[in-house]
Amino acid sequence: MYMADKKRKKIVRPLLCILSAAVVAAGVFTANMFGLFHAGNRGEYSVKNMQPETNSPLQGKTVLFLGSSVTYGYASMGESFADYLAATDGIICRKEAVSGTTLADLSGNSYVSRLQKTDTSVRPDVFVCQLSTNDATKNIPLGSISDTTDAASFDTSTVAGAIEFIISYVRQTWNCPVVFYTQAKYDSAAYADMVDLLATIAAKWDITVLDLWNNEEVNAITQEQRELYLVDAIHPTKAGYAQWWLPHFRSCLIEVLQKA
Repeated sequence: MYMADKKRKKIVRPLLCILSAAVVAAGVFTANMFGLFHAGNRGEYSVKNMQPETNSPLQGKTVLFLGSSVTYGYASMGESFADYLAATDGIICRKEAVSGTTLADLSGNSYVSRLQKTDTSVRPDVFVCQLSTNDATKNIPLGSISDTTDAASFDTSTVAGAIEFIISYVRQTWNCPVVFYTQAKYDSAAYADMVDLLATIAAKWDITVLDLWNNEEVNAITQEQRELYLVDAIHPTKAGYAQWWLPHFRSCLIEVLQKA
């Protein structure tokens, strides 16, 4: 019996070693896919190493962020521009971001659904929403802009209806400035259509759009910068958020709050 157990151990132990190695390798591959070993995610670019802005006008302002992977920081270990604003400008950051989710209300994790579950006792000074690339990737219908501001007329299963609902809900719930931001330019005709749609909705509702898509300065980065700032066509690294996007978000929020 002892000999049988000994032989079994000789077989099982190597198999466990092989399995463990495979798990570790898979983890490394997955981590690499999400940017762990990317040069733009080196420690020097981390939130903890950012220098605070002196006397920032944003100090102490509560900002509620609603979005998906880009707002969350999917390829930068969960650190996005929202976290950098907290570190450098002292905002009170409320980040409601879930990767892979859509504006359109097609699941319990949609922007529309999660917004309605957000604690209404939190009183944001400004609300910032991502124009999600997932709606373009998943071919969500653009829909039509409503002729009214009546929430009952918004088809939230479409991009237009979801955006209008979000604006209406935020105004009725918190009555604070609303900012939508777009992705920097990448190869997507569907997302370009969403950006155009957002511009029309913004004019109707008189909200602010931080339009990175059409910003020549944002999109004029060199190939070397692009390789540092992005893990793929969409998702920024820590360096991308800190050096590329942060100044634009800071300027936009300061301007919006000065007008409020």
